[in-house]
Amino acid sequence: MAADEGRTRKKGTSMGILSQDILDQLAKQSIELPSWAFGNSGTRFKVFGTPGTPRDPFEKISDAAQVHKLTGLAPTVALHIPWDLSDFDALRKHAEDEGVSLGTINSNTFQDDDYKFGALTHEDATIRNKAIDHHLQCIDVMDKTGSRDLKIWLAEGSNYPGQADMRGRQDRLHESLEKIYARLGDDQRLVLEYKFFEPSFYHTDVPDWGTSYAQVSALGEKALVCLDTGHHAPGTNIEFIVMQLLRLGKLGSFDFNSRFYADDDLIVGAADPFQLFRIVFEVIRGGGLNNPDVQFMLDQCHNVENKILGQTRSVLNVQEMTARALLVDTEALRAAQVSGDVLAANQVFMDAFYSDVRPALAEWRESRGLPADPMQAFLASGYQEKIEAERVGGQQAGWGA
Repeated sequence: MAADEGRTRKKGTSMGILSQDILDQLAKQSIELPSWAFGNSGTRFKVFGTPGTPRDPFEKISDAAQVHKLTGLAPTVALHIPWDLSDFDALRKHAEDEGVSLGTINSNTFQDDDYKFGALTHEDATIRNKAIDHHLQCIDVMDKTGSRDLKIWLAEGSNYPGQADMRGRQDRLHESLEKIYARLGDDQRLVLEYKFFEPSFYHTDVPDWGTSYAQVSALGEKALVCLDTGHHAPGTNIEFIVMQLLRLGKLGSFDFNSRFYADDDLIVGAADPFQLFRIVFEVIRGGGLNNPDVQFMLDQCHNVENKILGQTRSVLNVQEMTARALLVDTEALRAAQVSGDVLAANQVFMDAFYSDVRPALAEWRESRGLPADPMQAFLASGYQEKIEAERVGGQQAGWGA
């Protein structure tokens, strides 16, 4: 008998193999969408335009709202400044009219010529102050949108040994972050994202979770780490980092995506569904699931696929792996761990991972007034044809817009 079957039979079910306890937890799940996922994107070789692409933040919000209408999973949308500069009072109302709300505010210090050799870490105090002022403006935006989190990712570092004073840059980074942190409101947070390389290749100023943790810990309780699943070296045990940050109380948010080689920003789970399963299991184990202090988010670029469908597929993949991870028989797992039964412990994990929860999830979605198959429902809705006909002319949103 599979471990998940025994657990389900013992607890009772309401939708196939998914118990009511599991469904109750899935019903609370929310995953924030990035506004930029709905704009055009590509590689350094080419950014492809697509019919129906949004031309402004209002149209991005409308597209993001389709994902929530179809899945019930995506009630908030993150903004990127200055890409999404707008009349924020009007944008907030538009979001509410569409059934969603505005979420995390992301800063941008990687597209200004002044930041070629750094922004918050730059040798020149004038340029550092310019970058600090940008973040203060982002907090002003948060005050208008009602957003809680300011997310900072820094494309700062060096390409050659000797090019930069790495110690001095860390000191300047701390000083800059202190000034930004001091401006936060009582209910606002700063989340510092890390990435091990790119666009810098020799060293990056915030390359790993330890550096991010050290910097935010020096700031205070309202500063936390943002983990992007695509920002690690190949072979990194990401679920261990998840466990450790949850244990330390410093995991503020996830950026879910998938990668084959570097920061590919592909659909969640596309490259390694088992890794996604393992990550979500540690989230559950550490008390991070449906914890308001741990924000689930996507950070993706849909270079060649339909953007609304790409976001829909991603949130459904997170939901599916969450359901599978909730099927792990934790009592049997712990007993096997304590007794040193290596194969039994692994079997508990694999039984849950290989459980096909898709029919149960489809039935459950229908019971909640949602389409059983959100992907097909979108294709049948006519929304894509509508926006392609209406969004003619103007500048399509994309990198830098």
